[in-house]
Amino acid sequence: MTLWIVMAVVVALAIWWFGAWLVRGPDLQVFDNPADGKQRQRFSSGPTLNDEHRAVIASLGGITAVVKNTPRRQHLRVLRDYIDNFSANRVFDAQFVPVNAGGVKAEWVIAPGADSRRRTLYIHGGAWIMGSPRSHRAITTRFSDITGGAVLAIDYRLMPEHSRMAGIEDCRTSYCWMLDNGPEGAVPASAVYVAGDSAGGNLTLSLIAWVRDQGLRAPDAAVALSPATDGTLGSPSMRNNIATDAMLGPLFGPLSWVPRPSLIWVNWLRTRIRPNHPVVSPIFGDLAGLPPVLIHASDIEMLLDDSVRYTNKARAAGSPVTLQTWDHMVHVWHIFDPELTEARQAFDEIRNFLAAPTHA
Repeated sequence: MTLWIVMAVVVALAIWWFGAWLVRGPDLQVFDNPADGKQRQRFSSGPTLNDEHRAVIASLGGITAVVKNTPRRQHLRVLRDYIDNFSANRVFDAQFVPVNAGGVKAEWVIAPGADSRRRTLYIHGGAWIMGSPRSHRAITTRFSDITGGAVLAIDYRLMPEHSRMAGIEDCRTSYCWMLDNGPEGAVPASAVYVAGDSAGGNLTLSLIAWVRDQGLRAPDAAVALSPATDGTLGSPSMRNNIATDAMLGPLFGPLSWVPRPSLIWVNWLRTRIRPNHPVVSPIFGDLAGLPPVLIHASDIEMLLDDSVRYTNKARAAGSPVTLQTWDHMVHVWHIFDPELTEARQAFDEIRNFLAAPTHA
């Protein structure tokens, strides 16, 4: 009996390891360095942290404390409340208008003087389990300002109440709706952009590939802020930058001791989609024929190499992707605009990118 148990365990482990290996996807190490010889554009305010950086890092202690002092079964609810109220005390110089975007809950964000025919679909981050248009108003109001147009911030369906695919479908539906509908009704867009951060950056890159494959009107440009591009968690910085990532490190660092095959299996079960499928891991897809894309990442965050590898692979495929990175920054530091100098600088770079003659 003992021999049979041992054999069953060995077989189960073999199936487990083979399955994890099967869904890892191709080795992406070849994209750790740019094939075209172009280096990413780097920004830094100096070799050490300054007072602004320390204030940002200190503010992140709130989310760590909330999780630490809350029973595990309540973590998700508390995290959702925390992130939705992150900017609750701020006053924004913009209108927020609820809208049904083809069946997807959303809000129009309209800065003073915005041209409603110029439209940006914004997809918020939050690990696909939290976040909303409200939580990211610090970013969406800036996008409305720098594009001179209206921003459609969508409230896509989140896990675990819904499948990962449900959120992806909401992005596709709202993009198609936005092409022909604005804050003032059924009016075709004159300019179209897509942007998102973290999980929303992942959804942004997945969406623009789908738009290309469907033969739809492509966005004039796309912006991905600290995007997750590899669902197999294979990027070196996922482990190498745990200690330096003040936002993601405390939340996901404890998982660093878990073998990668186990994480891959958990991810597969969680999303019900192969982790190396391009719909959830854009880096494993065809990256040719994409619109101009600007990617921002921090040099010290866990998702840095997701951006590096995606950029290098896309460039090798002939797509116009630009990568800009900042030192000392937390994950998606843009949300600390305008208090953080690097956040203001990052939005200036986004403004310049979107204003380029080829995709203004």
